[in-house]
Amino acid sequence: MKKHFFVLASLVSILSVLLAACGGQPATPVAEATPAPIGDVIAEGNIRPALASNLTFQARGIVEEVKVQIGDKVRKGDELARLANAGAAEAQLVTARNAFDLLLRNETGDRAKLWQAYMDAQEARGKAEQKWDNLNVDDIENRIEDAEDEVEDRQLDLEREKEDFAKFEDLPEEDDERENAEDDLEVAQENLHDSMRELERITRERDEVLAAYHAALAAEAEAKYQYEITLEGPNADQLALAKANLDAAQDLLDGYVLTAPFDGVVADVAVTEGEQVGPETRIVSLADFSSWIVETSDVTELEVVKISEGQPVFIEIDALPDVTLEGKVTTISASSVLQGGDVLYTVRIQVDEVDPRVRWGMTVEVRFPELEE
Repeated sequence: MKKHFFVLASLVSILSVLLAACGGQPATPVAEATPAPIGDVIAEGNIRPALASNLTFQARGIVEEVKVQIGDKVRKGDELARLANAGAAEAQLVTARNAFDLLLRNETGDRAKLWQAYMDAQEARGKAEQKWDNLNVDDIENRIEDAEDEVEDRQLDLEREKEDFAKFEDLPEEDDERENAEDDLEVAQENLHDSMRELERITRERDEVLAAYHAALAAEAEAKYQYEITLEGPNADQLALAKANLDAAQDLLDGYVLTAPFDGVVADVAVTEGEQVGPETRIVSLADFSSWIVETSDVTELEVVKISEGQPVFIEIDALPDVTLEGKVTTISASSVLQGGDVLYTVRIQVDEVDPRVRWGMTVEVRFPELEE
């Protein structure tokens, strides 16, 4: 490369002089390359689009279809090529998506039903609460007390009638006094039963309304609970499993279908239909040619200290000696690589304008003018 040409030219000149001296013949002049200004850093590198990628399939298979040609403009997400296995993967994805969507729809429908049930329970509780509030509990409890007193009185009457009947119980059944005592006992028993039924009736006036109110409260609480747990997903485990299956199906399809990761131009198509390929096989090269960069490959530790971000540079293309591009340093690697005993750093340069004849990957020489102190 040009970086080492000046040293080589000097060695050739010295060798020529030595040979001439040995042979006794005058030395033949050798043209010397014009050196770069002293202090400038000269580096080698390659030019490429700032956004570019060599795309591959993530699975193995036979190329079923290539949908693009060199020079085609594509948008992010456009399908570029597919493997023969893609159809089965697409069917699996459709099945997984339908299962997931069905669970989502069911969950939404169930949630709506539970919400309506909660609203109905609120309304029922409100009506029961209003009945309870409108109930004259004091009056009922007073009547309950009176009914309880009535029951006690009838119980006393029954006890007296039992005692009276006991006096005549041994007499013949057709005896008038025995019959009268027995009739009075039956009346006392019936009166007690009537008073107890009346007590129960009055008590139910209170207890039935109160029980209905408590039941409505419990129903509302349960309806609210059932609705609220749907907010976290009543089928959370099923949904998680269905989503995992959907993601796995999508990943499987992504392995068989190659899509554009960004807007760009197809720079190369490296396969043909029917070819067996794998993850190691380059399929399509995609680039955005609106912006170019250069990355150096031989800046040493002694040279990198003379370079700074934002520094202007001049770039010469080996294949186009009449072209000189300009740019500026954007980044300097913080780590190094060891190559042939040299500690090297990568310097990235943003190129201002690019000649239309420049191609991705061309070798360039970068000159970093010495910075003024």
